[in-house]
Amino acid sequence: MTPLKSILFSALTLSFLFLAAFSDTDEKSDRATAWEVDRAHSAVNFTINHFFTPVDGAFDDYEAEVYFDPENLSGSHIDVTIPVASVNTRNSNRDDHLRTPDFFDAENYPSIRFVSSEILQDGESNFIARGELTIRDVTKEFDLPFELLGVMDHPMRENTQVAGIVASAELLRNDFGVGTGDWRATAVVGNRVNIQLNLELLAGN
Repeated sequence: MTPLKSILFSALTLSFLFLAAFSDTDEKSDRATAWEVDRAHSAVNFTINHFFTPVDGAFDDYEAEVYFDPENLSGSHIDVTIPVASVNTRNSNRDDHLRTPDFFDAENYPSIRFVSSEILQDGESNFIARGELTIRDVTKEFDLPFELLGVMDHPMRENTQVAGIVASAELLRNDFGVGTGDWRATAVVGNRVNIQLNLELLAGN
């Protein structure tokens, strides 16, 4: 390579590196505030009917990537993963059955996942996370409405903010194949599932 070509190649390489670094920085600067879920004060709950009576349950394990700012909804994003093996209805026999292929089939489909594509405002403190929900091998468009309860400086953690969010949604388990064979019938185990997320979030100032 001639000296002139070498100089041009080096200049072009530096230009591409600069543009890549600038683009990455710009993308990160557009991202909303990153929040960490305070697991000790949060819960992922659900309710489903057994015959006529609502039965409560929860998922004890979950991971959530939350970027949220009401003033920067375009940079806000939610990604939640829930290991189905963590299902807890306070009845070990029932929980073991829910993990089988009759319902969640935890061995082949270990996680429930929701990933937002956009977050929209729906009132002063109300929002909708619109995205895709995957349960078993079924992925469907799903809206997760939530309310921002408040944001404040944490009185016991320096340079930390605390926020509260509650989210409620409803789905039909048979839409996601949660219930196979005789368990698709809804006379004993209802089809409608109510979901409740109570999240306490922490972020550094």
